[in-house]
Amino acid sequence: MTEESDSLARLAPSPESAAGYLFWLSRPRFWLYLAGPVLVGVAFGAPTPSALLQPVTVVLFAYFLVPANLFLYGVNDIFDADVDRHNPKKGDTGREVRFAGQRGTLAAVVGAGLGGLLLVPLLPTSALLALAGFFALGIAYSAPPLRLKTRPGLDSVSNGLYVLPGMVAYTAVAGMTPPMAAVAGGWVWAMGMHTFSAIPDVEPDRAAGIRTTATVLGPGPTRWYCLACWVGAAALFALVHPLLGALLAVYPLFLATVSLGNVDIDRAYWWFPALNTLVGALLTMGGLWVVLRG
Repeated sequence: MTEESDSLARLAPSPESAAGYLFWLSRPRFWLYLAGPVLVGVAFGAPTPSALLQPVTVVLFAYFLVPANLFLYGVNDIFDADVDRHNPKKGDTGREVRFAGQRGTLAAVVGAGLGGLLLVPLLPTSALLALAGFFALGIAYSAPPLRLKTRPGLDSVSNGLYVLPGMVAYTAVAGMTPPMAAVAGGWVWAMGMHTFSAIPDVEPDRAAGIRTTATVLGPGPTRWYCLACWVGAAALFALVHPLLGALLAVYPLFLATVSLGNVDIDRAYWWFPALNTLVGALLTMGGLWVVLRG
């Protein structure tokens, strides 16, 4: 167990309890991967300061902070139960728990998904389309018959779903969809994030007979794929504003540093929550600066 894992474990409930197990199943280190885009979407979509804090923004943030993560990762773990027996990230590492067929977990995951229906009366039609896309991709990624995570190329593309909460939030407060260059940039960025995170799973996935973009390409070429995604993301965001492109350029620089410094990918993978939180915070503060200046 790492020092980071040990610190979180001391503060968090034990995975031996029912509530603690669901807490760990929801991947607390990654909660902001869904809730963060909501903050960014609200910050850039709000036309006035008063629009920043209203019932819809609070409910969206609360839902995508915990319930949506429980739904997304719960569906993943339920349909990956056999595969995760070979996954070193699961079990006693202090990072992720292993699903063992608990009925209570099934009910909690279904309930977390159905909880998204509470958002429907609060959202305009265009935001509902993005919300529907999030749930559709969240299920199709892990569940048969599509099980996109086992289809090289589609496993990467489908992970643009992490951008959709931000699209929902932006549309809810702005009354219009965000710039398509920003959506495309975020989508390509998420593709790179997903594929990079799959590098530590290459050997367990191959042992389980699972084909992914990372298992097909191999660890080395997968890094080049991620680099192309992140360079493309920075270029697309630069079309929205040059400063946004400059901020997103931190990802190809990060990858270059990891590769040139021979940093173990398993270790670098766990740095991403901190990096993504920092970048997301800067994005949010940029949006708030604009709206608060009027």
